[in-house]
Amino acid sequence: MTLPDGKSNKGRVQAYDGPIHVADAAQYLMAHQPELGITSPYELTEDQYKAALDLLRGQRELVARYWHDAFIQMDDFKNEGVVASGSWPFQVNLLQSEGFPVASIIPEEGATGWADTTMMHVDAANPTCAYLWMEHTLSSNLQSDLSVWFGANPVVPAACTDGSGMQTAEGCTKNGLDDFDRIRFWTTPVSSCPGGECVPYYRWVSDYIGVIGGR
Repeated sequence: MTLPDGKSNKGRVQAYDGPIHVADAAQYLMAHQPELGITSPYELTEDQYKAALDLLRGQRELVARYWHDAFIQMDDFKNEGVVASGSWPFQVNLLQSEGFPVASIIPEEGATGWADTTMMHVDAANPTCAYLWMEHTLSSNLQSDLSVWFGANPVVPAACTDGSGMQTAEGCTKNGLDDFDRIRFWTTPVSSCPGGECVPYYRWVSDYIGVIGGR
């Protein structure tokens, strides 16, 4: 398509370089090809999965870069003519703070997302220390400051409003706190799902590498 500046979008968009992007395609197909019967972008039958990969192969013709490093992505917006990409608020907030005319939007189809987690190994050598660390990470003041630094929402909702750190209610809203009902959070694809046999995650990994490589 031709963008408002009169130039084509080909070579000016980015896509994420992780297999979760298969779910982004599936989410789009849920809205635009309901006959496929997709009910969850993370639970795909072979036919649904093939349709998602085909959509991504078409997108491959437009993609300038599959991004992973947020700072490289921002540099592409500043210096390489990129005009559209999936991201999280971190990149948008920093670019806006530098005066670049960018904004973010959740598509009408909704969006995928994930929660960053901390886990303890079942055979942790020092479980008491590990539990103390995990308890520390859940403190309101740490969550408040971390959410500002990372451009995300705190796992402790009170950290948005209790004044324990740098975060504010307005900041949490900007980071999408009020949009959770429009986000489908990542669940690892497994072969057995409620609708029958689904494509497992290891296939997502290998096949998405192929899509990025033009296969």
